[in-house]
Amino acid sequence: MDCIFCKITSGQIPTNFVAVSEHAVAFNDISPRQPVHVLVVPKQHFNDVADLNNSSPEILADLMALAMKVAGDTSEGSFRLTFNTGKEAGQSVFHAHAHVTSVQPR
Repeated sequence: MDCIFCKITSGQIPTNFVAVSEHAVAFNDISPRQPVHVLVVPKQHFNDVADLNNSSPEILADLMALAMKVAGDTSEGSFRLTFNTGKEAGQSVFHAHAHVTSVQPR
């Protein structure tokens, strides 16, 4: 598979993780749109959050818990958590992932 997030989660592309859980990893976006811009990605490949929800709600729950931890660790409590699903919605990497963003870094 030629998925960049699969390569990151498997260690093929070295990355400094902000946080790690049983089923997900978090790392800083290489093109941040806010002072805080962290991606939270399941270790297993799912095309988008709808696929993740339908295939593995337990992995989605783990990803959400990790996203909330990242938000608490990196922001002053005001943050945004978004999933882009589909090209028209702005999804550019077709591996499910959440964006944790904030203009108020901790």
